[in-house]
Parts: sequence; structure tokens; C-alpha cells
Amino acid sequence: MSTGMLAFLSLLPILVVAIFLVGLRWPASKAMPISYVVAVLLALFVWQVPGANVAAASINGLVVAGTLLYIIFGAILLLNTLQESGGLKTIRRGFTDISPDRRIQVIIIAWLFGSFIEGSAGFGTPAAVAVPLLVGLGFPAMAAVVSGMLIQSTPVSFGAVGTPILVGVQSGLDQAGITDNLLVLVTDIGAKVALLHMVVGTLVPLIVVAFMTRFFGKNKSFSEGVKVWKFALFAAFAMTLPYLIVANVLGPEFPSLVGGLVGLLIVVTAAKKGFLMPSKEEAWDFEARSKWDPEWTGSIEIKDIAHKSGHMSMVRAWSPYILVGLFLVLTRLESLPFLEWMQAWTVSIPNMFGTEISASFQPLYLPGTIFVIVSLITYFVHGMSVSAYKKAWAQSGQTMIAASTALIFTVPMVQVFLNSGGGAAGFEGMPIELANGVAALAGEYWPLFSSFIGGLGAFIAGSNTISNMMFSLFQYDVGSQIGVDPTWIVALQAVGGAAGNMICVHNVVAASAVVGLVGKEGAVIRKTLIAFLYYALMAGSIGYAIVWYAQKGLFNIGSGIAVAMAIVAIYIIATNHKRV
Repeated sequence: MSTGMLAFLSLLPILVVAIFLVGLRWPASKAMPISYVVAVLLALFVWQVPGANVAAASINGLVVAGTLLYIIFGAILLLNTLQESGGLKTIRRGFTDISPDRRIQVIIIAWLFGSFIEGSAGFGTPAAVAVPLLVGLGFPAMAAVVSGMLIQSTPVSFGAVGTPILVGVQSGLDQAGITDNLLVLVTDIGAKVALLHMVVGTLVPLIVVAFMTRFFGKNKSFSEGVKVWKFALFAAFAMTLPYLIVANVLGPEFPSLVGGLVGLLIVVTAAKKGFLMPSKEEAWDFEARSKWDPEWTGSIEIKDIAHKSGHMSMVRAWSPYILVGLFLVLTRLESLPFLEWMQAWTVSIPNMFGTEISASFQPLYLPGTIFVIVSLITYFVHGMSVSAYKKAWAQSGQTMIAASTALIFTVPMVQVFLNSGGGAAGFEGMPIELANGVAALAGEYWPLFSSFIGGLGAFIAGSNTISNMMFSLFQYDVGSQIGVDPTWIVALQAVGGAAGNMICVHNVVAASAVVGLVGKEGAVIRKTLIAFLYYALMAGSIGYAIVWYAQKGLFNIGSGIAVAMAIVAIYIIATNHKRV
């Protein structure tokens, strides 16, 4: 079978998602079973993968789906606990004191706080923390989900203290026959990744606010978001400059964690002093809830419950989120004993049905456990009643169950897709065959496409780490074949893989479920897809300009596309920042 035909067949499960979920706006609970069936049929009858392998991959997917549901439950439980204790009302007042402007609030919470949480835990945890917090502050559920997904780009490559680079890229390149110190090479790739992210990610906070005002504002205007461009760029650089420095000085473990924390301290301090802030008269807000599009709202209703004493200090109200960040950091650092303790208990099902596929998870290490523990601590710290806490648990369980239908088909489809190699037909797995088809067409223009392949891997697998494991060696080989520095091509893979989290189906399902927005996943991806295309194309263009600079000079197709996109961005800012 030809490379082109194999690539097309590999694309079919993804096309099903694009047509039914994104195009026709079916809920994931209906679209993903079809995609799963298509993947299974291709694996069995085209790739000729043994039925035992397909069954094992499906069960592994169910196990992974269970861990995601646990994380969702923990995140919702923490939100409901804060609501019932009155802490959420105090947090909301605190942000209003900084600024009543929703544009400022979303930059601080989604971009900066989200980057810090990503650096600490990764694996979609920022959406589980930042998205419900935004809803608690009065954001429409869909606006919160879209904002939370858009920032799943720049900080992701160094999420979970560098896992996508140190585990993903390093594991992927382990078979490359590199005789020198592989860790040194991977660290160098990490520095290149940080540089690309710093350049491309600078516009992310501005994109977040512009999308929010365009899709969820009264006037449906990009202009209202662009008006805070100075503050948005200030917040971007407050995170990305420390991020870039740390990547070059300390390595891949801490760029997102330090960048997010330093940025948070700088920007919140500056905002309190009024630096680059809109005036109170210019503050932007959503319309009254009664005028929101029904599509924007989830099943979780945030109530304005005060603490039983009538007052709660800001430190006490914020203590659960402070503890979440602290516990995530302490349990992820290899230099501390907590990581070993949390990973000591592993539940595993090895070699299912006699295959090489095993399922496992570490209950204590999952972010859901930290959310549950912090919720229990909050019960005591906030002095909650037993009845209020029981209510928080009951509501959280109901919301989690609503998300289960979509995830129990989404993740098994991913696992069948990823484990489709080794069949009797002799084909490589579907992801690699799809990449082979693109590479055959791209030739020397591969750098323009390499970030898209990374994004495709994350879209399918739901993980930048898995995408890097799948494609890093492939990307390295293609870079060598076309005669360019292959480490830059791997860096583009990692950057694209990070951006792919913006459109990943099961990340969107999980983020939506946290705020009760089940069934609206396609509408979310239709919006985040625009930002992903910008991110992948800009990164690919810059990468092309860098790798071909010596042979083609400064002016080439890559630099041309990058400059054109920069000019468009400057034009939009210049023509929109003063409009009402």
C-alpha cells in the first residue's frame, strides 16, 4: 500500500473528530464512539493488529480515562468546597480590588497562575485549577474553558518540572544512536524550545483577551481586548523572559514554574499600583448573566455564599490554592523524598491478554489526590459545617459522572491509535504512517510542517510528552535527511506538541467537565483551533528561517511568513487599541 494511502487511512479517525465534533458540533459523547469504532476497524482489518492488542489498548484507555475522571472530581470538589465555605466570595472580592476588569483578571489567572500550575504538575492540571476559579469569579463557563485551553501552549513544554523534554524528547531520541551525552543534547534542545516559545508565546495573553471580548463580549469585538495590549505584553514578558533565562541557566525542569511564579509576583504587584491598568471607567465586563448565550453556561451554578462568620481573610480564602501549588511542587521535585513516597504505590495490570501492553497508575501521585487532600484541609481551615461539605461532595460526584461517557470512548480511541503498530500487515503505527505521508510531500519545507506534526500528536494523545516520545526520533531523522540541524526540528516538534494541547479532545472534555460544560467540546475547539494554527505556523516559519539561514540567507519563505504575521499583529494592535 502506498505511503499516501496509509497516511489517508491513518487520518480517518481524526477526520471523524473534525467532522462530527468540530464541524457538526456533536457532543463528544456521540462523536468519540464513532472515532473509536473507525480506529478499531482500521487496526483490525488494515493494520491487522491482533484483537488481543486492540482489547488491551482499549482497557488501558479506560484506566487512563479513570485517572482523568479522578482529577476532574478533585478539581470540582475543591471548587465546590470553596464555594460552600465562603472562600470563593472572598477571592472574588480580592480580584475586584485589584481590578474589576475581566481582561486583567483572565491574564493573571489563566496565563500566569496557569503557567505556574503547569510548571508544577502538567497533564492538564492548570485547566482543572484555573478554569473553575474563573467561573467562580463570574466568567461564563465557555469563556473560562477557552481561556484555560489557550494558555496550554507556552508553558506546556516544561510542564511537570520538564517532563515533556526530559522524558518525552529524551525517550524519543534514545534510539537515535547518539554516542555523546544524550542529556546534554536534550538540554540544548530545551533551550531552543524555550526561545521559540518566548517569541511565539508573547502574543498568547493578548490572544486570550481578544478572543474573550470577541466571542463573549456584548459588542463581539476584538478591539476591546486589544485595548489592553500594553498590559498583555507586559504580562507576557514578565513570564517568558524569566522562563527563557531559567531554560538556559538551570535546564528544562523549572522554566514554566519559575516563569509563572515570577510573572505572577511582578504583574500582581504592578497591577495593584495601577501600572498600565485601564481606568475604572474603562473596565470591561461581561453582560448580565441573563443575556448570555445558553451555549456559554455549564451545569455548575456558582452561588454567592458568605462565610458563616460573615468575613474571611484573603490569606485564609486563598490558602487552598496556595496549598495546591505547594504540594504539587513538593511532590514533583526529585531532590525531595516526597516524589518517591507518592510513587511508591502503583496499581498495574501487566501484559494484558498476553500482549506487551500494560495498564498502571499511581493513586497518590495523581493531582486528584492533592485536590482531595486540600479539600479536606479546607474543611477544617475554613470551619465548614458537615452538611455544607457533604453537599460539595455530592455535587462533585454528579458533575464527574456527566463527563464519563465522553472520556470512556475518547481515551480508548487514542490508545488503539497509538498501539496500532506491529500488526501482520507490517505497517508502522498510524501516527508514524501519517507523519511519513506528510514528510514525503514536504521535502525541504518540512520545518514548516514539523510543529504541526507535534501538535497532531498532542491532539491525538492528549499529551506533549507522548507526542514527543512518538515523533522526536522521526523528526530528528527527517532533519538529518534534508540536511539541516536536526535538533531544531526536534525543538519544533516539542513546541508544536505543546500547542497541540489547545485542541486536544480529551483535555477539552476534561476542562469542560470541571465546570459542567459537557457536550460543548466542539464549540471550544472551533475557537482554540485558530490560536493553534497561529502558534504552529509562526513557530514553523521561524524554525524554517533558522535552519535554512546559512544556505538560503535571511530572506526566505520562513522569514517571509513570520514577518508577514508580525506585521498583521502590529497592524491589528495599531488599528484597534483605541476603538471602543
